[in-house]
Amino acid sequence: MEPTQDNIQPKSADQAAVVSFYEKHKKVYIRDVKGWWNTWRWVLVWVTQILFYATPWLVWNDRQAVLLHLVERKFYLFGLVLWPQDVFYLALLLIVSAYALFLFTAIAGRLFCGYACPQTVYTEIFMWVENRIEGDRAARLKLDNGPMTARKFGLKAMKHAIWLLISLWTGFTLVAYFTPVNELLAALPFELSGWELFWTFFYSGFCYMQAGFLREQVCKYMCPYARFQGVMFDPDTLIITYDPERGEPRSVRKKGVDAKAAGLGDCIDCGLCVVVCPTGIDIRKGQQYECIGCGACIDACDPVMDKIGLPRGLIRYTTENALTQHFSSSDVLGHILRPRIILYTAILTAITIAAIWSLAVRVPLKVDVIRDRSTLAREADDGHIENVYNLKIMNTTEEPKRYALSVEGMEGIEVVGEHIVEVGSAQNHEVTVVVRVPPEAGKKGANTIYFDIKAQNHDKIAVHEKASFLMP
Repeated sequence: MEPTQDNIQPKSADQAAVVSFYEKHKKVYIRDVKGWWNTWRWVLVWVTQILFYATPWLVWNDRQAVLLHLVERKFYLFGLVLWPQDVFYLALLLIVSAYALFLFTAIAGRLFCGYACPQTVYTEIFMWVENRIEGDRAARLKLDNGPMTARKFGLKAMKHAIWLLISLWTGFTLVAYFTPVNELLAALPFELSGWELFWTFFYSGFCYMQAGFLREQVCKYMCPYARFQGVMFDPDTLIITYDPERGEPRSVRKKGVDAKAAGLGDCIDCGLCVVVCPTGIDIRKGQQYECIGCGACIDACDPVMDKIGLPRGLIRYTTENALTQHFSSSDVLGHILRPRIILYTAILTAITIAAIWSLAVRVPLKVDVIRDRSTLAREADDGHIENVYNLKIMNTTEEPKRYALSVEGMEGIEVVGEHIVEVGSAQNHEVTVVVRVPPEAGKKGANTIYFDIKAQNHDKIAVHEKASFLMP
C-alpha cells in the first residue's frame, strides 16, 4: 500500500514521520445479490460439491471407484489402476492442467477463481450459513457492533457449530480419497490412525479458518494465482470491467433527471457494486488484481440501470479493447482467436491426445528383471551354465492372470522349472527364475537375452524385457 495522508502520522519538530506500508484489515460485509452470474456461481457450487462429497462413495469392481491408496501404493480411477511406475501420467496431468489454466485465463480471465476455486466455493457456503443465521448485511453489521448478549452469543455459537461440522466433513471426505472410506467409517471415532486423524483435523482447520475468517484475504494476499494472472492477461482477455466513458462523472441524483443535460454519467454512485463484492474492491477504480471475476457487481448494477431507465452494461464482462474501441459482440468474439490462444490450444490438444493415446495402448503388465547378485553364474552337474533372476511381475488389471515365461537371445537357452506364473488382480508377485544355456552358447562375460512374459488368452498383454546372461 502506498503511503497517503491517512497513514502518515504528523511529525513534531523533533520527531520523524512514521509511514505504514501495511493496510489494517477491515471485515468485508457482503450484501446478498441475485442475478444471472450469481445463479451460475451457485450451479458450480452444487456441481463441484456433489462431485467432491459423492465420489468417495462410488463403487467399482467391489472397491472404491476413485482412490489414491497410499498403503497399497496404487491409484484406482474407475477401471484404471495406476502404479508408482506410472508417475509419467501424473506429469502429463499437471502439464495439461497448467496449459488449460493458461488457455482459459487468456480467454476468459479468472473464471476459475470466481466459480470453481475451493476458496470461493467454501466461502460462498459459509457466507450462506452466516446470512441465514445472523441476517442480511445490515443485521450482521448491527449484531457485530452491538454488545455481547445471550442472543448474539447463541447466533454466533450456532454459526460456528455449523461451520465446524462442514469443515470436519470436508476434512473426512478429503482423507477418504487416500484411505478407503469404508475403513475410515469402521475406525470412527477412536480407531483412526494418527496420520488419518492429523490430516482430517488439518484440512478441517484450514477449511474453517480460510472460509470462515480469512475469506478475501486468501485471494488478496495468499493466493499466487492472483499475483501472476496479469502475465496471462492481454487487452483481448474477457474481464469484469466498468465503463468509465459511460459512467463518469458519477453522482447521486433523483429518478427522472436528464443525466446528459446535467453533464453526468450513468453511474448514480449507489455503491451496490462495492457492497456485493466478495473481496471488497470498487470495480469503478479499474482492473485490480483482487478481482476474482465472479460477476456479483454486474448482478447488482444491471437492476439499478433498469430502475432508472438506462441500458444495462455499465459494468459488464468484456475486454479492454472492446471498451476503448467500442467493439460489438461479434468483434469481441472475433478477437478471441489470436496467436497465443491458437498456440495454447494446439499444445493442450496435442498433449491431451498423446495422454489419451498412451493410456489406450498401455499394456496392463509391468515386469522388473533383477539379477541375483549372490550368484553371478554357476555350472550345473550336466555342464550347463545357469544364471538366477528375480522377476517382479505386476498385474495392473483387476482380474487374476496366468503368465507364460520364456527366454530368448542365446542358442539353447531355456527356463528351468515352472513356466507359468499366476498373479492375482492388481497384485505384485515376485518369482525366482533359473535360466540355463549350453557352455558353448555364448561368449565370456555379458550376453544379451530377453524375457518374454505373456498373459494366457490375452495375446496383447505381453512384455519383452531385456536382461544380461553372464558366462564364466
